[in-house]
Amino acid sequence: MVARDAALARAYAHCERLARDHYENFPVASRLLPPAVRPHVAAIYAFARRADDFADEPGLPDERRLELLDGWLAGLHAAAGASGASSPDAADGIFLALGHTIREHALPVRLFEDLLSAFRQDVTTTRYEAWQDLLDYCRRSANPVGRLVLRVAGCADARADAAADAVCTALQLTNFWQDLARDWARGRLYVPLEDLARAGAREDDLGAGRMTPAWRAVMAQMIGRTHALFAEGRGICEMVRGRLRWELRLTWLGGARMLDKVGRARQTSF
Repeated sequence: MVARDAALARAYAHCERLARDHYENFPVASRLLPPAVRPHVAAIYAFARRADDFADEPGLPDERRLELLDGWLAGLHAAAGASGASSPDAADGIFLALGHTIREHALPVRLFEDLLSAFRQDVTTTRYEAWQDLLDYCRRSANPVGRLVLRVAGCADARADAAADAVCTALQLTNFWQDLARDWARGRLYVPLEDLARAGAREDDLGAGRMTPAWRAVMAQMIGRTHALFAEGRGICEMVRGRLRWELRLTWLGGARMLDKVGRARQTSF
């Protein structure tokens, strides 16, 4: 039992280091999070971060990316079992910590499966026809993280879930509009094709770096829709208590300000 406890402590410490090294738009290693919550959120983040790396790692053929994600899904199911991962050293201890977190907080495995389905989609899908298609991707790529953080913090409420979904989707979309040129270089475009067609914006102009009036119009539309999602989710900051409330306020404010900055930038360049 002592050896198991020591291995678990090392596993959580590894996840927290990974979270600090790769901080993104949702709460992971922030010191504002309650100490009891922080390791569990880091375990969730480490699981998602590694899987996302499989989907984006340069130089790997798509077949290999999908194989790695399939293995990650198998590891998830093993970790979520009654005894956790088969080996304390599996995946640098990520699954050992994650399995403990899942059982400690009765986390729905489906939310982790949704994340992995979105990462698989990153490998197989490079264009989105309609806005609703993009929102469905965000539902699986971003929203599960918000719901998992709420449950780790002891909040399982439908209103809070809906508000968190809006904020997480807005954060994901903000990343897309910020990284428009970088994603294009990877062969991906997240602006829905039907919106491009409606505005008369052409992919060729994006490839050539020409910020045309049509592209300015379509990006203003994307920014406006994303602002509406931030507004829709703002109430999440009042639905939780303690230090998590301050963390979520900072996350919301930082995301909204970043969207303003990106919106201004996309009126002049990609």
